[in-house]
Amino acid sequence: MLKRTKQFLRSIHYDYDKTYIRPLMVPDSVYVLKFGKDHRNNRVVVKYSHTWTGRVKINEIALRLHKQKHPRIFKHETDLVKYLNKHLAKKAAD
Repeated sequence: MLKRTKQFLRSIHYDYDKTYIRPLMVPDSVYVLKFGKDHRNNRVVVKYSHTWTGRVKINEIALRLHKQKHPRIFKHETDLVKYLNKHLAKKAAD
């Protein structure tokens, strides 16, 4: 999951950890990707479910940079990678 995002993070030398969470009260599963240069204080939270054929359906991608209170919400991974490219690539160049 999030293959292009993980490739982008590796290309700018960011480390990441991934975990899966299966909450009891809601039907969606949750995938959390924590990443950062020195500290892993940024995170992407993906809420997903499975279709009746078994395919993964991403319902929401929430990005929190530097422990933000209000996350940025994306519908597609492409939009997330564009946003990260705009904000993290310039920091990696510095």
